[in-house]
Amino acid sequence: MAQFIKIYEDKPNESAIKKAVDVLKNGGLIIYPTDTVYGLGCDITNSKALERIAKIKGIKLEKANFSFVCSDLSNLSDYVKQIDTAIFKILKRALPGPYTFILPGNNNLPKEFKKKTTVGIRIPNNNIVIDLVKMLGNPIVSTSIHDDDEVLEYSTDPELIFEKWQNLVDLVIDGGYGDNEPSTIIDLSGYEPIVIREGKGTLDIL
Repeated sequence: MAQFIKIYEDKPNESAIKKAVDVLKNGGLIIYPTDTVYGLGCDITNSKALERIAKIKGIKLEKANFSFVCSDLSNLSDYVKQIDTAIFKILKRALPGPYTFILPGNNNLPKEFKKKTTVGIRIPNNNIVIDLVKMLGNPIVSTSIHDDDEVLEYSTDPELIFEKWQNLVDLVIDGGYGDNEPSTIIDLSGYEPIVIREGKGTLDIL
């Protein structure tokens, strides 16, 4: 059964963050808060963990559109081809924030994503997840957790999330109530920005 730990977003407790990072380093799956909906994530470098997430989502790993959660823009060059100034300015205006940006991937992508030409990048405006990624030292591969309830598409109550997911994941972070509006997805991999999904983020940044 999963661990359930409370972390306060305004001042994340370092030993609690370390607990979650240890789970990630050991190939575990965690559910954590973001600035939008709660996410399900694992260490980007752990193949077995990636397979587990794909299995939970009922998709083939190579076909999965997971986002990479980074702690700041300096991580980007690890996985993204060089981007021009105009695009960098959009990213700088919008991040950290409730956006997922689709950018051209480079040759350093983990082997599971080698066939992908693009990658979704996320830098949430949430201290818990930023501290997690910083302490882990590399991005978390992430996907939103959907709810079966048609009225509420996303689970927002950490205790209910824990009840539902405790046998599928290794740790659930209670970071307070989540949002039920997902991130805005913007494709910046082509000649001009394309809005794929309008969510929490405003489009004024473009």
